[in-house]
Amino acid sequence: MSAAEQQTVPRGLTAEVAEGRLLRYVLAGPAASPRPLVVLEAGSFGFSADWAAVQAKLAAEGLRSLAYDRAGLGVSDPGSMPRDSNAIVSDLEVLLATIDEGGPCIVCGHSMAGMHVRLFADRNAAQVRGVVLVDATTPEAMDLPAAAHLVGQFANLSKLAAWGAAIGIQRPLAGALGDAIGLPAVAKEEKRRAFADPVHNRWAAAEVEAWHADAAEARAAGPFDPAWPVAVVLTGDGRQPLARHAVQTAPANASRHGFVIHVPGSNHASLLGERHAGHIVRAILQVEAAAKT
Repeated sequence: MSAAEQQTVPRGLTAEVAEGRLLRYVLAGPAASPRPLVVLEAGSFGFSADWAAVQAKLAAEGLRSLAYDRAGLGVSDPGSMPRDSNAIVSDLEVLLATIDEGGPCIVCGHSMAGMHVRLFADRNAAQVRGVVLVDATTPEAMDLPAAAHLVGQFANLSKLAAWGAAIGIQRPLAGALGDAIGLPAVAKEEKRRAFADPVHNRWAAAEVEAWHADAAEARAAGPFDPAWPVAVVLTGDGRQPLARHAVQTAPANASRHGFVIHVPGSNHASLLGERHAGHIVRAILQVEAAAKT
């Protein structure tokens, strides 16, 4: 296979989650292991490529992990509307069942996926061994007026991004702006393609449009089981906490085995990249160790 062909063939495999509807997933790590599977849920506009650096480092630690493209994102087929947490978690549950991954698992979510993780953990409590939240939002954040205002602005920007991709504005910018994470080469190319892809942007914007529904569904699911180890990974050094940090760290504080890891020099996107992914892996390993006790 030529280098050009390698860049255009998607990583991973696909599974049918409804008649004629495929989701792409990427499994990394040992083929079989008694250790928990790490289920990785990307944030808004994110997909399996976002986790490439984390998956590589998890595999080096002997941990299996799964990242996937939600409906309409990356190379996955579109799904039903609305694209709220209930629809997203339902797809993930079918995906895991279809590929015979019944748990146990550690669930890890970035950004907006904090709400999807809350609902997934509630619905699959028997399989969950711990939770890692990477600069993630919580449903309680919507109680902060500033956060609610930012969500409205972000929804408008998401619609603008979908419009820009549809008319080709983002294509010439993909090389410079497509990968803000700092990903390995193959995943970087996937991220750049998605940046300019009209389908990806349209369905990502539909997910952002469901933000308020996500918050309501996650809040109704209730807090995480306090027996679960919960790690929160945040940008910055923690010496000047933002107002949102109190809400973000609440799940770790409510856990009997919770902890917070601060990552100086990182930002919301670069947390997932090759430079900082080791901190996420450290959080996952600590959660795994705490779960054994």
